[in-house]
Amino acid sequence: MLRLGSHGSAVRTLQGTLAGLTYLPRAAVDGTFGIRTWHAVIAFQGWSGLMRDGVVGPRTRAALGRARPPRPWTTATGYEVHIAQQVLLLVGDGRVLRAIHVSTGMPGWPTPVGHFTIIARDLMSFSVPFQTWMPLAQYFSPGYALHEYPEVPDYPASHGCIRIPAQEAPVVWQFGRIGMRVWTTA
Repeated sequence: MLRLGSHGSAVRTLQGTLAGLTYLPRAAVDGTFGIRTWHAVIAFQGWSGLMRDGVVGPRTRAALGRARPPRPWTTATGYEVHIAQQVLLLVGDGRVLRAIHVSTGMPGWPTPVGHFTIIARDLMSFSVPFQTWMPLAQYFSPGYALHEYPEVPDYPASHGCIRIPAQEAPVVWQFGRIGMRVWTTA
């Protein structure tokens, strides 16, 4: 089994597979199973309907052997948030450019579902109600944003926003712009 802290050629092969499936950037293929690889495995497991534990055991390995890159709802440029899977798709050039693990709203604090657009962007936003900084925030509804957060667990944990791992947040930020579509679904 491969997990956080593993290293070697088997990890490099895993990372190459994850990169080919859009869960990991090619530049992150280094043979070390760090936090970025963990998030990529969690995204793959969520998308594939597997238990999200970040461990590559027999079921995850078998699923990787038959996997294809995620397919978006539409080929229009924008973000797709698949809440049940806890996966954000960056869609451009008619295909998925990246599939990224996210953490959406916990029970009692749902992430809004529907068709939205980016209405505001803020390099360093502060949430007054929750007294926390939200770097690289892209608001798609008043009070709700895609943003970097230091803790992005393998389950819904936010107050309705879409938490993005620090390693992936710059990619999501650079991809976005005011007016870009954000579609969410439960």
